[in-house]
Amino acid sequence: MSSDVAISIQHVSKLFRKQNQRTFKELIPALFGGKKVAESFWALKDIDLEIKKGETIGIIGVNGSGKSTLLKLIAGVSQPTKGKITTVGRMAPLIELGAGFHPELTGRENVYLNGIILGMTRAEVDAKFKEIVDFAEIWDFIDQPVKHYSSGMYLRLAFAVAIHTEPEILLIDEILAVGDTAFQAKCFKKMDEFKKNKVAIMYVSHNMDSVRTFCDKVLYIDDNKMAEFGKKDLVLDQYLSKI
Repeated sequence: MSSDVAISIQHVSKLFRKQNQRTFKELIPALFGGKKVAESFWALKDIDLEIKKGETIGIIGVNGSGKSTLLKLIAGVSQPTKGKITTVGRMAPLIELGAGFHPELTGRENVYLNGIILGMTRAEVDAKFKEIVDFAEIWDFIDQPVKHYSSGMYLRLAFAVAIHTEPEILLIDEILAVGDTAFQAKCFKKMDEFKKNKVAIMYVSHNMDSVRTFCDKVLYIDDNKMAEFGKKDLVLDQYLSKI
C-alpha cells in the first residue's frame, strides 16, 4: 500500500443473514415444517478502492444500498465476509448519533467515556475538555444526563468529541442532517481545516448540494455494488439522472 493511502478497500463484500420468523413461537413450527428460517443477502459486493490522505469522499446511493455498512466495516464495527480493509492512523467514526454515549451519564461524563473509546487518554480529555464543550455550545447542559438531550445536542457533543481526538480518518454517516444550519456550517468549516491537514474524510449523505460543495470525489453505490467512483460532478450527474 502506498504511503499516501489512508484507507485501502480490497474487493470487500459483506453477507448478512435475515431471520424470517420474528418470534420463537413462529420458529419452531418452521423448523419442523421444513420451511426456510433464514435468508442470506449481500449488503455489499466487491467494493474496491483507495482513499488517499487529505481526500474527502462522498458516498451516495438510495437507502439500503450499503453506504452505512461500508462505513461500519471501515470503522471495524463488523468484519467483511470477503476482502480486506486496511486503515492508517487514528480514526473518528460518527456513524450513529450518540453511539458510545451512555444515556444515564451526564454530558461531562460522556465526553470522557467517548474520548477514551476513540483513543484519547484521560490527560488528553482533561486538556481539551473546555475546547470540546465550547465547540458543542452546551455548557448549560453539560452536567445533565444525555438521555434528556435533543438530537441536535447529541450531534453537537458527539462531533465536538470526535474532532478533538485529532483524527487522521473521519467517517461521517448522515448525522449532520440533524443539526441546525449554523452548527452545520461550523462543522463544515472544521472539516475544511481537516482537509488542509491531510485528514481523509468519508461522508455519507443524501444532501447532494453538500456532497458537491464539500467532497473531492464521489462513490456511488447501486444495488450494493460500486456503480461509479471518480470526479464528483460526473458521478453526481449520473446518479441524479437515475433517481
